[in-house]
Amino acid sequence: MPCEGCMERDNKSTGATMEFLLLGFSELLCLRVLLFLIFLIIHLVTLAGNVMIFMAVVMEPSRPPMLFFLCQLSVIELCYTLVIVPKALFSLIVVDGSTISFIGCAAQMHLFVALGGAECFLLVAMSYDRYVAICQPLHYIAVMSEEFCLRLAVACCLGGFAVALGLTVAVFRLPFCQSRHINHFFCDVPAVLHLACTQSYTPELPLLAACVLLLLLPFLLILTSYVCIAAALLHVTSSVGRCKAFSTCISHLAITSLHYGCATFMYIRPKTSYSPDRDKMVSLVYTNITPLLYPLIYSLRNKEIRGVLRKMLRRKKTAQLNWGTTRAVMCVCDNENENAINLTRIERAE
Repeated sequence: MPCEGCMERDNKSTGATMEFLLLGFSELLCLRVLLFLIFLIIHLVTLAGNVMIFMAVVMEPSRPPMLFFLCQLSVIELCYTLVIVPKALFSLIVVDGSTISFIGCAAQMHLFVALGGAECFLLVAMSYDRYVAICQPLHYIAVMSEEFCLRLAVACCLGGFAVALGLTVAVFRLPFCQSRHINHFFCDVPAVLHLACTQSYTPELPLLAACVLLLLLPFLLILTSYVCIAAALLHVTSSVGRCKAFSTCISHLAITSLHYGCATFMYIRPKTSYSPDRDKMVSLVYTNITPLLYPLIYSLRNKEIRGVLRKMLRRKKTAQLNWGTTRAVMCVCDNENENAINLTRIERAE
């Protein structure tokens, strides 16, 4: 039974005119300008880093599977930040919080969970790529073909969007209390569930199922891949070869730890342990800091990405030199034409 003061979902005005109020950082009035500038700079640097990796990989004619997956990861991170950060920045400008419609809140939650889920599945695909590269190097080209990588990429996106759709529908079918104040800067699942007017743990079951599908199952698959990789490296006699093989996995392990660490802390817990202020701080980390760290980790640790970025910068410098040469030639031609015109005028005057 819904609690007293709840808004029934069969009301005609619920889906069309119902709005939520995102309180954001309304308690930090003195730090609004500073937070806005910090988040804006982080957001712009994150966008620039991911766009640079995306452009570098797209411009590379020969793309190995790891670069293909990194390109998809950059696209996911771009969409991920664009779904959350602009609304968060707007909440810092508005004093009393920003409103978001029922449809807008549901769409934001769905996209956020879908992109996060697609990233979870993509990390599994990347761990499988490392497993095949280290444990089955002779079959790597045959197994990780371009068609198979494309299928994996599509499956990651479809899997994330399917689970997110089920979770979003389950959450927004609940009756909500009439305050409708979300103590967060975006429509996160725990924050919206906190408004549900139910006394049972039934509303948490869809979230638990989504955590199993998006977090627990992918994590177990990644763990299995690395157990197999560790077992294979034990049979490598050369310490240099062992270190070289393991170094290709460090960047993936770092991103996996960041992603699953924050997500596990946020979503795998009972409703009674929900703390709005703590959740907002943790959300700031995984919606702003971790997307910023991903390009840095891969550009610093991944040899292929560094090589591609160097090629892109070389192309840019070459294009600038060519353009400078072209402009110089055009200026010379213009000067010669102008001199010829002036000589013609002088001859006519004589």
